[in-house]
Amino acid sequence: MTEIEIGRAKRGRRAYSFDDIAIVPSRRTRDPQEVSTAWQIDAYRFELPIVAAPMDSVMSPDTAIALGKYGGLGVLNLEGLWTRYDDPTDLLAEIADLDGPAAVRRMQEMYAEPIRAELISDRLRQMRDAGVTVAGSLSPQRTKEFAKVVVDAGVDMFVIRGTTVSAEHVSGHAEPLNLKEFIYELDVPVIVGGCATYQAALHLMRTGAAGVLVGFGGGAAHTTRTVLGVAVPMASAVADVAGARRDYMDESGGRYVHVIADGSIGRSGDIAKAIACGADAVMIGSPFARASDAPGQGFHWGGEAVHAALPRGERVEIGTVGTLEEILFGPSRVADGTMNLVGALKRAMATTGYTELKEFQRIEVVVS
Repeated sequence: MTEIEIGRAKRGRRAYSFDDIAIVPSRRTRDPQEVSTAWQIDAYRFELPIVAAPMDSVMSPDTAIALGKYGGLGVLNLEGLWTRYDDPTDLLAEIADLDGPAAVRRMQEMYAEPIRAELISDRLRQMRDAGVTVAGSLSPQRTKEFAKVVVDAGVDMFVIRGTTVSAEHVSGHAEPLNLKEFIYELDVPVIVGGCATYQAALHLMRTGAAGVLVGFGGGAAHTTRTVLGVAVPMASAVADVAGARRDYMDESGGRYVHVIADGSIGRSGDIAKAIACGADAVMIGSPFARASDAPGQGFHWGGEAVHAALPRGERVEIGTVGTLEEILFGPSRVADGTMNLVGALKRAMATTGYTELKEFQRIEVVVS
């Protein structure tokens, strides 16, 4: 792959974001009503290739249940307000009213409250009782501490999500999480990430993960690039990880690991482009935070925003455009790709002649 000379001592390859690429129509078109957006990971089938990011501005137990009933997968943040407080409703309202630089400090105070194991069990049980697929997320740092509680509560899908997660974490201060050993001992499928390179993804796939998150999450609300200088354009990242999936299938004798794009997906066109680059599904935050029934009440933030020592996110005001159902299925009242996400994906697939997601992964794209 061609590298560009940045200076005499450093070279780098060109990488592309979703804004840099476009999908090319093929020789045939289809009727959107004949398009299927269903996908399956492990034993679980979903009608929508859409996973809600585990952010308090996006997912409460109620919104996770609602998304599950619509055919998607809602992932609850098990280190968020819902597992620290009996009823965080007033705190969510307060976050929406915070102003200026004091917002970060006050949110840090809220998230300093200890996580309660009994609340993890209660929230997951509430989702299970509603009859939807139950998914909860922990950071790698908290996984060992609460994994047994999560599994005992009857979780269907275990998500280990961090800014960047490696299969080879080295620490001289504490025993790191051995992902391969941990996943092998679990009886539930594990989705792990983020990662953004071929090699990192290949190592995560070798741990036995059912799915790999591509990207650093946070999206519109994170400042990882500003604070740490770390970022990888998502179109290239997804295509690289899809390449790792292909090679891992050959290496493992046919084991398929699902690729889930997680980051920089703010509008319906980004969903189509992510799948065109090789993703099986997308994890999104800000599009759902715009729902009038979202917990964030028109504001959006991630776990990085409340880090006790080095916040790498912001609480951003993104407003509301409609209900969760309207954001998923329309009708849309705007022309900017923030509503009717499923309808837009189906039309993109139909316009290019594809009726299945795995076929659509083979569509031609160009650098625009």
